[in-house]
Amino acid sequence: MTQRRLGASDLKIAPLVLGGNVFDWTADRAASFAVLDAFVAGGGTMIDTADAYSAWADGHSGGESEAMIGEWLRASGKRDRVQIATKVGMLPGEGGEKLAPSRIVAACEASLKRLGIERIDLYYAHQDDEAVPQEAYLEAFARLHDQGKVAVLGASNFHAARLKSAVEIARANGWPRFEVLQPEYNLVSRHKFEGELQDYCVEWNIGVLPYYGLAGGFLTGKYRSRDDLGQSVRGGRMGNLLDTKRPVLDAIDQVAEETGATLPQIALAWLLAQPGVTAPIASATSTKQLEDLLPAMTLELSPDQLDRLTNAGA
Repeated sequence: MTQRRLGASDLKIAPLVLGGNVFDWTADRAASFAVLDAFVAGGGTMIDTADAYSAWADGHSGGESEAMIGEWLRASGKRDRVQIATKVGMLPGEGGEKLAPSRIVAACEASLKRLGIERIDLYYAHQDDEAVPQEAYLEAFARLHDQGKVAVLGASNFHAARLKSAVEIARANGWPRFEVLQPEYNLVSRHKFEGELQDYCVEWNIGVLPYYGLAGGFLTGKYRSRDDLGQSVRGGRMGNLLDTKRPVLDAIDQVAEETGATLPQIALAWLLAQPGVTAPIASATSTKQLEDLLPAMTLELSPDQLDRLTNAGA
């Protein structure tokens, strides 16, 4: 399997990133460990998490996913075989609010401790924070980089204008720039990335790792009618997609018949073929689910198939 360089950074990753939002939420310790082991065995390299995972769950306050990954790293001894990406900026806590510089420093230290590692391979601003001057939070990230606590910096959920200004400020000050963008992007949610933001990332060689690559399970074909919406905790979000994006499922079904690939594999392969995209992010709560994702890393769709999928989602 050919690894892909992540933007202009020195990181090379497998063309699928494992989403860690499910660890210690919908995947318990045994399931989490099994998925992580299978991901590495299947050629995967980057694991994506955040300090905010899974603060939304009852009894959780954030950091649960990082702690689970840290347990697995210690138990498996596979730290040198994976890259760890995590984020700061959605939770208040020690040091202040969101992207306050003191909050970034404290959150980084807490993430390193939970993960049990000395350096975060990819550290994101989880979302922009317009209450803090960009110079202030970019300088805080730069200091963490200079201290060797983070290797590469990324931005998640940034609009084009703010990503541009962040890159320009970093360049003007001689600070490391955001080398990676993590936007929401998939066959049924394209407006947040396509256009100005995508064009900028391509022009400036910013690696793109889209999240929500399977649209919360919609693009797996799991939800075909409203009777299916009760299958998972995410089902309630799928009603509108059933009403408006059914042609996408029809197009994926057709490509599946032509290729023998599964719906998740096709949805992720479409993302891999989009300009600027280095690798999509997808999560799995079981090894069975993961085994259905891994072949996407080597699946190549024809230009005609890609066009049909693109047009169905337009």
